[in-house]
Amino acid sequence: MSETMQGKRRRFTVDALFSDTTPRAVGVSDLPNAKEIQLERIVPDPQQPRRSFDAERLEELAESIRREGVLQPIAVRYDRAGEGYIILHGERRWRAARLAGLRAIPAVVREVAEERRLVQQLMENVVREDLNAIDRAAALRALKAQMDDAPWERVAEAVGIRRSRLFQLLGTEKLTVEVQEHLRAGRLSEKQSRALQGLPAPAQEALAELIVDDGVSLDDARQLARAARDDEALAALDREGARAHLRGLRDDLDGPPRPAPRRTPVAKRDEVLRRLLGADAEQLAEAGPVTLDEVNAHIDALAVALARLSPHDSHTVAERLRVLRELIGVVVG
Repeated sequence: MSETMQGKRRRFTVDALFSDTTPRAVGVSDLPNAKEIQLERIVPDPQQPRRSFDAERLEELAESIRREGVLQPIAVRYDRAGEGYIILHGERRWRAARLAGLRAIPAVVREVAEERRLVQQLMENVVREDLNAIDRAAALRALKAQMDDAPWERVAEAVGIRRSRLFQLLGTEKLTVEVQEHLRAGRLSEKQSRALQGLPAPAQEALAELIVDDGVSLDDARQLARAARDDEALAALDREGARAHLRGLRDDLDGPPRPAPRRTPVAKRDEVLRRLLGADAEQLAEAGPVTLDEVNAHIDALAVALARLSPHDSHTVAERLRVLRELIGVVVG
């Protein structure tokens, strides 16, 4: 055979003899560090920015894993000191796998430099849409610190989000602790929470209650918030007063009235009484029935008091009168 023909011979390596040459292998490479690791050898990272895991959604994922298994490996790093594996990404899948009763989980083992590990975790948590806004805001602040207190513009660029979006997330930190818990639990959306920002703390919590309990729409919440910011009387009210005040403002909103949640007349009466009288409403359960003459006497007394009311106090009283009008509608139809 000529030298030319010998030069054209195809040369095979030992590895080539065992490689997959079918069409499905084109553009595909094996991962030498992919493992199946026992769950008991894996622990969450104590510095993981994510702090909240929705129990219901976790159980849904666990049920999916029971049926289909873990479809995407988690990422871990080996901890020589603890002789175990620490989660880099995928703690939610690890938790769900435990709920599903699995003994092991597929994982990709990575060697990540310590100074880059937290940055990578923070970046992943900031851009994930399934993470609540409170934890994402905390991740942004931690990332800023990790980047030597870089300007917010650089932080936004590092995680690939707009500067305006970054400040939307940070704005959730201005909400009260109670409102933040609504947000963490998913009872309140981030868009709904934006309407609350800038309101006094009692008004924030009162409006959050109306959104959660009464199903106030996003548009109505925004209108209520705008009206509340222009209302100087709201700043002096406590939470119950703010709630009654906001209900009154809601009644004044333009547009067709929203159907109220279906409740029994007694339950609705008691709810309105609690808004009107606060703790004193509980004493009514121990009192006997009232006569018609007593009702007329109280109406006469109220009429006289209103006629003598100082104009300075009329606005404050008007809020309670709106609630009283609602009570009248419940009782007499």
